[in-house]
Amino acid sequence: MTRKSTISRIVFLLLPWFGYSSNRLVILITRLFWIVTIAFIEFFHYLYVSTHLNSENFFNLVDCCSSFLAHAKVITKLVAFWINQRKFEETLVLITDDWDDCAKNDIGMRVMADKAKISARITNTILVLHTMTIVAYCLGVIIADADVTDQTIELPFVNKLEFPFSINTQRMYRFVLIAEFVHMIVCNWAAGVYNAILLSMVFHVGGQIDILQCWMAELTSNEMENKPESSIIAANKIILKHQKIIQFSENIESLYTYIALLLFASNTMLICSLGFLIVTAVGTADATEQIMKCLLFFTITNLEAFIFCYAGEYLNNKSREIGFATYNCAWYNFKSKDSRILLFIILRSQRQLTLTAGKMMDLTLQSFASIMNASGSYLSVLLAMQ
Repeated sequence: MTRKSTISRIVFLLLPWFGYSSNRLVILITRLFWIVTIAFIEFFHYLYVSTHLNSENFFNLVDCCSSFLAHAKVITKLVAFWINQRKFEETLVLITDDWDDCAKNDIGMRVMADKAKISARITNTILVLHTMTIVAYCLGVIIADADVTDQTIELPFVNKLEFPFSINTQRMYRFVLIAEFVHMIVCNWAAGVYNAILLSMVFHVGGQIDILQCWMAELTSNEMENKPESSIIAANKIILKHQKIIQFSENIESLYTYIALLLFASNTMLICSLGFLIVTAVGTADATEQIMKCLLFFTITNLEAFIFCYAGEYLNNKSREIGFATYNCAWYNFKSKDSRILLFIILRSQRQLTLTAGKMMDLTLQSFASIMNASGSYLSVLLAMQ
């Protein structure tokens, strides 16, 4: 069976769980599930903060803030894709069309197959890493033998939550822990899947730009020299491909720009908070448990920030290559009136493809460095407040 998408198959298997399906009943049930569950969890976070708001619980309050932000990021990604479902469907159609076009050309198919393999490997890695993170985050609490009947201790939960009902039996306590664990696994899969989709789409654009460069090189063929009209046809084909790449890039921007804006702010605070939890855990009685709990969470938060910034940097760099490839092709063998066609490509490529955070700033590796610098500064403030 011929492949029709750069996006991994496992992503399409998981998407119905996150409110994206052709079945309206599935959409209704899954979206209602996400809205209700995350709303309740965020409310329980609020109850915890309101009942433990004092300097003695500063460590736990920071932990609660980290969990609150992590769930807020998940619902933001979900809602953003629900709102832009038509745009996402349009993008998937563009991907399928590009694969149909590549099926007619061995070089194009080879380029896109390589991008699809990279996309699949990255998707699998992201999902495995997110699963390991939740297992490490929850394992210590789940296997702990907490006594529900002991009224002198505060029952440990996976997240820092304050439930509005009493938990007075061991069976009910275990049920709550397992429900938290399963919900966090699915939440992290959602976060990972949408990060993987971003990288898959960006790699798809990169593959299309590589194919465009191959077409530029073919403008020097003897066949085009013998048939001048064929060079014009090829140039028009290149322009249409460039327009399609621009449209695809704009769709990615529409899907992810406001997600990136929230992540730019929340990941700065999350990296700072998790760094604080790791640093302050050193030297305590449960240092190993706390560090193991937060270390992978800290890692995937940094990885998420890097993924968005890398995607923006990758788009930027690949779009520059279009102008260079156009200038380096054999435009000087064309008639002057024909070579002017390529000027449009060079002019348009000077306006580079970008991924922005809320259309306010471009996401680049320099932006990632800014996130890390800001997180380090806020970490110093938190340590001083301790």
